[in-house]
Amino acid sequence: MAQQNQTNKTSGPEVSRRVARAYRILDAAGELTLRWGYQKTTLEDISRQAGVAKATIYLHWKTREELFEALMRREKLAMGAEMIQHIQDDPEGATLRGMLKQSALGVLKRPLLKALLLSDVQVLGKMAQSSHRTESYRERLTGFTTYLEFLRACGLVRTDLSIKEQVYTLSAIFIGFFLVALWMPDEYQFSDEALAELMARAIHSLEPENNVSAATLEHVSHRFLRYLEYSLTQAQAQFQSELEAEQSRREENSK
Repeated sequence: MAQQNQTNKTSGPEVSRRVARAYRILDAAGELTLRWGYQKTTLEDISRQAGVAKATIYLHWKTREELFEALMRREKLAMGAEMIQHIQDDPEGATLRGMLKQSALGVLKRPLLKALLLSDVQVLGKMAQSSHRTESYRERLTGFTTYLEFLRACGLVRTDLSIKEQVYTLSAIFIGFFLVALWMPDEYQFSDEALAELMARAIHSLEPENNVSAATLEHVSHRFLRYLEYSLTQAQAQFQSELEAEQSRREENSK
């Protein structure tokens, strides 16, 4: 998968042999899942595709479920890195409209994340059935709520609706745009960019009517960018550390 291979490159030369091998296994798992679906993709298939012994996979993850959870985490980290790059290039990326648009584009270019969002059983099997209403999903909603509160305080989001109402409305718009595409005939389908732009226009109704000054936008962008960069750096470090530490522990126990 192109975006996954790029994740390997952006990890830098300091990535250890163990972590590089774990990434190779994740690449294989992602590619085969999109080809055959989660239910039909076995660890034997993944080991063959990655060019490693099946036992090697168990040095990194206890179960197939853990492997696929790691795969999804890596997809989200790659998407987060792209989001940061977009905000660096365009301060409006930190606005509600800009953030949701880039989130939509990020999901559209990552079939595994799209399948997770839509609870696509064909692609993700039983993983899709437990993707929402979990603790991690609640944490994402909490993070999004914090982001909305920040935008409200800076005057970039209307305050005539409660936070709870806005989170629900935005979730309905975001997920709804993906779901409705499954029902529409071909002549009503849009390109990824056009679909994301339509979503941004729908979300625009939750932003204040008055234009935000360039100074305010720059301030918001700078503060939010620092928060995202810190959060992503911590998450990437934890992810890589877990990949390496788990194998080290298992190798030590096998002696």
